[in-house]
Amino acid sequence: MSSLSQESSQLFKIPDLTSDILLLNFDAPSSPSIDINLSSSPVGSHSLGWGLGWYPGNQSSSMVIKDPAARSTQVFTDSLTDWSNFRSNIFFCKIRGAESDYNQSETQPFSRSFAGADWLFMHNGDLDKQALTKVYQGDSRLLEPIGTTDSELAFCNLLARMEKHGARSLSDVDPVEILSWFQRFDQFGSADMYLSDGQTICCFQGTQSPKPLRYARLLPPNNLQSLSSGTVNVVVDNAHDTFRTALVVTSAQFSHGQWTTMQPGQMIMANRGKIIWNSANNEPKWTPLPKIISAPDEPYLSRVLHPSRAPQVQMSPSASTGSSLVQDFVTTPRTITQSMGGRSLSCRTFDVTHSTHYEYREPVEHSTHLFRLMPTHDLVQEVLHSKLSLTAGAEEIQFEDVFGNQSVHCEIAMPYKSLTVTATSRVKLFQTPPDDHGVLLRQTSIPLIWMPWQRQMMLPYLLPPELPESQLRELTNYAMSFVERNDYNLLRTIEDINTSIYNDFEYVSGSTKNSTTPFDVYASRKGVCQDFANLFICLARLLSLPARYRMGYIYTGANYENKIQSEASHAWAEVYLPYVGWRGFDPTNGCRANQDHVRVACGRNYIDATPTSGTIYKGGGFETLRVDVKMTEVLE
Repeated sequence: MSSLSQESSQLFKIPDLTSDILLLNFDAPSSPSIDINLSSSPVGSHSLGWGLGWYPGNQSSSMVIKDPAARSTQVFTDSLTDWSNFRSNIFFCKIRGAESDYNQSETQPFSRSFAGADWLFMHNGDLDKQALTKVYQGDSRLLEPIGTTDSELAFCNLLARMEKHGARSLSDVDPVEILSWFQRFDQFGSADMYLSDGQTICCFQGTQSPKPLRYARLLPPNNLQSLSSGTVNVVVDNAHDTFRTALVVTSAQFSHGQWTTMQPGQMIMANRGKIIWNSANNEPKWTPLPKIISAPDEPYLSRVLHPSRAPQVQMSPSASTGSSLVQDFVTTPRTITQSMGGRSLSCRTFDVTHSTHYEYREPVEHSTHLFRLMPTHDLVQEVLHSKLSLTAGAEEIQFEDVFGNQSVHCEIAMPYKSLTVTATSRVKLFQTPPDDHGVLLRQTSIPLIWMPWQRQMMLPYLLPPELPESQLRELTNYAMSFVERNDYNLLRTIEDINTSIYNDFEYVSGSTKNSTTPFDVYASRKGVCQDFANLFICLARLLSLPARYRMGYIYTGANYENKIQSEASHAWAEVYLPYVGWRGFDPTNGCRANQDHVRVACGRNYIDATPTSGTIYKGGGFETLRVDVKMTEVLE
């Protein structure tokens, strides 16, 4: 600690604190009911008034209302919910944040315009303003305080540091750097602070704070519970906000909810109702979104390529005279044995047995069946052998359906009371290097631009399911929350959807039916692998990302945490990325489809890719069904 900070700590005494701060961060614009109660008359620092700040309609400009003189009364700010502009995904609220001589310019929250947007700031506590002024007396003249509070001086200093850093938003700066800015305030007193640029929010818990900060997430269907404390009550009771997700960070002691107490010196960053960085979790160093710079005049051979994908230049006899060069490209991923970093790329082999057993009360005299049980054979998945057997004689037709699935149509005209269908396969999966998204044609931001013929070919995978317009609007808002939280970055948005379904939705066997819609899953926050895949696909299509349903198997003996065993076949989603191809995402396990996933059938939805289906034309009666799947790794 410097001599100045030592002297400050000896002379400055942190007074008692009766004020509270509250942050509400929703995944989409919402209109909560906020009741501020000032009926009691506490004694201590900052015991009067209140202030509320938000971004109407999620615009870049903020709106702040304050009453620095409010005391011994009850203020009902929920009356603002009838106002069309009281909808935002960010709300800052300061309760008892004023002294008796405070005016509007000295009452929090504070708002300042910087880099084309309004920034909001709140501070709960007291800093040694004299020491703070001595340390930061050289800041920008354009960012001088209007009032006389230590809090506004700290706010202006934070913006000055953003200006000095050359940043326009919080996402442009390494969170570790931002944390160091708050830590410097911490030596001058209690420094509980919130800062927002209209998109991202930083929340810091000081080491000398008289009141701890706590945070919790509100998830449907329990997000409608009232949060009550002695000073403020919060209710999400607007009909349009029934399915909102929210992050609440506050010093108020609410009686309900699962709250996590912040540690002294901890900082969290949030966006769209989700914590995106937490200093207490040893988060990796911040990686800002890459900026792709076009260099059309750069020779192709100067690009750094994977060694096996780089053009192999062969000198022809006439090359010595400068006539031509022959370039060879590796076109089969199976021949790539190393990543760009030199890591060996392995292959894995699995034996898969899928057995379906039917029992009927009465003999079935005539039936037809359709089986999609043969794994996909392509550049990265090789079917070494595959066999389908039935315990009843059938007339069969093997064919490739319109989705490219290997299918078998069987017609059984002989009576039977039981039928067993067994498919056995041995499959080899080849590991491939990560996709190179630095190629300019491989789009990295949303919305994607499609050529007319591309959109026409992808149309079956771009149409969302037939749902009421109100439900599609709600799901669209949910999908856009991921886009905006990730600055319209394509891959980060897809990954966020994938991991959020895994983290926020509960896997409950038997909780849904084949008729369950993506909106039903979204509203209940539970389902099985089929439901999570359907929800992922629906969200992707609402963002104009082609997505399809994939049926297959997952090897759950793998050594990773995110694994949930499906009772029979497994289901996940695939998204088509321009100039990359179809890539799989498994929202049930929060991971990408990899060498644990054996692909079998795909289509627009479950019906197109169901492994077994059929029709009984005569007989049968009551049916009993049993499905067994066994997947083992073959160690060669």
